[in-house]
Amino acid sequence: MVRSNHNVAAEERGIAMGRVVVLIVGMVLLVLGAQGGIRLLADHDNAGVLRWLPGGFAAQLGCFAAMTLAGAALAAVGGANVRRSNSGR
Repeated sequence: MVRSNHNVAAEERGIAMGRVVVLIVGMVLLVLGAQGGIRLLADHDNAGVLRWLPGGFAAQLGCFAAMTLAGAALAAVGGANVRRSNSGR
């Protein structure tokens, strides 16, 4: 099957949009995790979005740390992919 230039351009835009979505999700996780962890360290009774999580302070802080690390990794991967896809323009 022969693909037209129009279909190729639309497919490339879809891939670029996916990379931007990964970047945005990573940044949101990074901000929520870091802000929640700092808030929890300042006030042990205020767990924010993880107040429902059983296990107390240690479990909540561990989840905020994991959220921060996952967000940083996703933002780094998404940012590198977005920069690489825009470098040819």
